[in-house]
Amino acid sequence: MADIDDLLAAVAAGPQGPDVGAFFDFDGTLIHGYSAALYFRQRLASRAVSPQELIGTIVEVFNMQQRGHDVTRLVGVGLGALTGSALTDLEEMGQQLFRSRISGRLYPDARRLVRAHLRAGHTVALASSATRFQAQAAAQDLGIEHLLVTEVEALDGIVTGRVDGPILWGPGKAAAVEAFAETQGLDLGESYAYGNGGEDVFYLETVGRPRPLNADSTLTQAAAERGWPVHRLHRQRRLTAANVVRSAASFAGLATGVAAGLGMGLLNRDRRTALTVAAAISSELALAAAGVSLEVEGQENLWLSRPAVFVFNHQSQLDVVVLAALLRRDFTGVAKKELAKDPTFAAMGWLADVAYVDRTDRIAAREALAPALESLRSGTSLVIAPEGTRSPTARLLPFKKGAFHLAMQAQVPMVPVVLRNAGEIMPAHSMILTPGTVQVRVLAPVPTAGWTADNLDEQVALVEQLFADTLDDWDRPPA
Repeated sequence: MADIDDLLAAVAAGPQGPDVGAFFDFDGTLIHGYSAALYFRQRLASRAVSPQELIGTIVEVFNMQQRGHDVTRLVGVGLGALTGSALTDLEEMGQQLFRSRISGRLYPDARRLVRAHLRAGHTVALASSATRFQAQAAAQDLGIEHLLVTEVEALDGIVTGRVDGPILWGPGKAAAVEAFAETQGLDLGESYAYGNGGEDVFYLETVGRPRPLNADSTLTQAAAERGWPVHRLHRQRRLTAANVVRSAASFAGLATGVAAGLGMGLLNRDRRTALTVAAAISSELALAAAGVSLEVEGQENLWLSRPAVFVFNHQSQLDVVVLAALLRRDFTGVAKKELAKDPTFAAMGWLADVAYVDRTDRIAAREALAPALESLRSGTSLVIAPEGTRSPTARLLPFKKGAFHLAMQAQVPMVPVVLRNAGEIMPAHSMILTPGTVQVRVLAPVPTAGWTADNLDEQVALVEQLFADTLDDWDRPPA
């Protein structure tokens, strides 16, 4: 923690404004591992790699690691295999690569560091030997506008198998940073650069504030010779025996709590009693078994005005357990129809009388929300994720209007519940939890009096901004 806290404090105390650059290497710096390897594994899994490409890749990786060759020939092998591909296909493949593989490799603290530079008004750029389709989706997710990358040549939208310009490796990356700084009018003497490999020495030397980050042995030695501070971002080990056991115990605790609730409900012939018991017991057992605690600010806002529409930023399956622990009683929800068959969700969904919607059919989805509206009008609160789906990272997805229509029609307040790091403890599409603390801020209820169909887009934007501002405020270093 000291490393990221020190970095954030230094950025906040340093020079501000757009004439200061902040340059981030990609592989090994912003993400754990290398995007080219992830891309290659994806193509291997889809059987898109020919024997010639496989052999050529193995040879060039060996030459880089054992003979000190630069990345030029390896890039040539990779691009040669893409000759004849449509550029639009590569762009889509890059988006898919980010969603399926790269998003889970982003260092959470790297996001905080990028945000710190954006808050300082710096001109932030990603500088990498990776191609645009490898890095662009990650840059967009992090809010980085400028990309200095190895460009792929295309004629009439078809890839030629060659690079378009220099490969941004070693001196090539340094030259690209200097050219970009001249174009943008940046003061490199006051600028920052982050990198992790020995080849980044040239690039780090272009700025007055070099910051080796997750440095390899070569860069660590070079930094020591130059008096550069070395920092490291930490990434929890997820797939450990202890975490697997904790996760299994957590799911068992969840099932036990739901079973207890069902039993009480049958005994009392009251679904409301069943939900109250299940929500309390299952969430407590599941969180305790996993070694997960909650740090809640604004807990009083959970009870100030009910019924209400509780909206939250959706990061993982853990969100359901966290919301159950917070709300406790008298709530229902809206979920995608696939969850009706999910064994970890279906029982709790039945107890809460969740409305399942088909996101591919707007008319059917609108009809499925009618019971939720009636529940609100009868005094039962509603829980819904306005993003509509889980974000693969901590970045907010655009809010949809369904939750806002319901709050407006029922004339009940909307309560934003902001989750900071549930996705770090249990990432999207993962069944493994790591011990930790989920940070929650429950914001003051937002009145819906005065909301109309004409100004609903404005209300959506205001609430979405509340989430964005709250998440950004968490990342600010202490005054």
